[in-house]
Amino acid sequence: MIRSPTVAPIDMSRVRVDPGWALRIPASLARRKKVIPCCRLKDRVLVACVDPDDLATFDAVERHVDHPIEPVRADEDSLDRLIQEVFGGAAGRTAAVRVAASRAGGEEDAVAICDEFLQAAAIRNGSDIHIDPCADDVRIRLRVDGALEEYRRLPLELHPLVSSRLKILGGMDIAERRAPQDGRFAWTSTHGVEIDVRAATLPTRYGEAITLRLLASKTTDLTLETLGMNAADLATFSAALDKPHGMILLTGPTGSGKSTTLYGGIRQLISQRALHVITVEDPIEYEISGVAQVAVDSADKVSFSKALRSILRHDPDVMMIGEIRDGETADIGIKASLTGHLVLSTLHTNSAVSAITRMTDMQVAPYLAGATLRLVVAQRLVRRLCPECRVPTTLTEAEAIGLGDPEVTGQTAYQPGGCIYCAGRGLSGRIGLFEMFAVDEEISRAISVGADETQLLQLAQEKGFHRLVDDARAKVLAGQTTARDALTAVTVW
Repeated sequence: MIRSPTVAPIDMSRVRVDPGWALRIPASLARRKKVIPCCRLKDRVLVACVDPDDLATFDAVERHVDHPIEPVRADEDSLDRLIQEVFGGAAGRTAAVRVAASRAGGEEDAVAICDEFLQAAAIRNGSDIHIDPCADDVRIRLRVDGALEEYRRLPLELHPLVSSRLKILGGMDIAERRAPQDGRFAWTSTHGVEIDVRAATLPTRYGEAITLRLLASKTTDLTLETLGMNAADLATFSAALDKPHGMILLTGPTGSGKSTTLYGGIRQLISQRALHVITVEDPIEYEISGVAQVAVDSADKVSFSKALRSILRHDPDVMMIGEIRDGETADIGIKASLTGHLVLSTLHTNSAVSAITRMTDMQVAPYLAGATLRLVVAQRLVRRLCPECRVPTTLTEAEAIGLGDPEVTGQTAYQPGGCIYCAGRGLSGRIGLFEMFAVDEEISRAISVGADETQLLQLAQEKGFHRLVDDARAKVLAGQTTARDALTAVTVW
């Protein structure tokens, strides 16, 4: 063990904990001695504590983590809150979980194991849990900030127990192992946060692969300012929201944060004035107080179109359609926007301008698209660099060309470092990349007469339109993300 130098205590509310290390110690030890392993950095595990000189406590911690440790002095109040968040009131749970993998026990072991990786995902703010049986063991991975992290491996003989436990929770048939199934359940973390979990199974060579999607209900920090829009883009988006009717579309691939941006827009709207807002979603990803949210479920035979036709009779001021999937959904959204409603929705297209072509493919008349569209936003998500440990580097010529401007070759960019604040990853959270295709009167006329994508793009660029790659380049040079992540997310047209 290395003694930590005498420095000011760190605020643990800013620290992202790695559950792979934190959950190795008993909850009783963490609470009684006010310690928690945070992450591994190089060859040591950083352990937050109140007293860096309590050698007896660190000997106990080192036995549990089975790795050299380095104490880090923490602010006591914020450390208490973090320990409560990680361990809650489940005294001794983690100690039981650690021995579960070494014995093929019964139902209690499966319960403990499932609770452990669900809690680990909650601690890491993971969006998905992937449980994949392999030839020799079972691999459990968490999707954090869009990237997969291996959490732990289980003996293969525990897989049927874990599978049955999750099937029971999700209301699935535990005897069916040859056909894919899906289900859902609510799970409460140790600090009392209820998380909606969507479960899906898929038969594979070595057994059933299971994917759990975690839908957290926390929206207090969900604002347009936190999503990563620059000042000009935020002004453009806010101006479209302020219009009394019309359609705002978010485009991009699955997992690019489209719904999150729409939720942020709704929160801004209801904070400014009294509105009747109804959403139709599959699934409901966040709960927003004061908004009527309708869940579409194919098992209940509630389609988007049926739900939309029904909610129009409830006279909403603002409608959010989770996704425009077909011509019928598009037709209802168009008609709603023509009759005085503000409609927010998403489309799967690669760029903002290509949304016009997609709507035409769904048999939407060009004059209707031109009359209703107010704004189309293309969006991607990239991992955010930790500002505490990012390392300066320079852009190569290939990176500069990929980012759309060879002249930025040699300019300063940043790459991940690794520190206690980001769980040793060098990256923490995600930030959006945006392009805003604002539809003014001139562009509306061009859409109405059937202008193609090239013509619309040229017209928009004359008005100062910035592409996704332009926003990506700006965020790379500002040290908000890496060139590698930005290049993975965007391509030059």
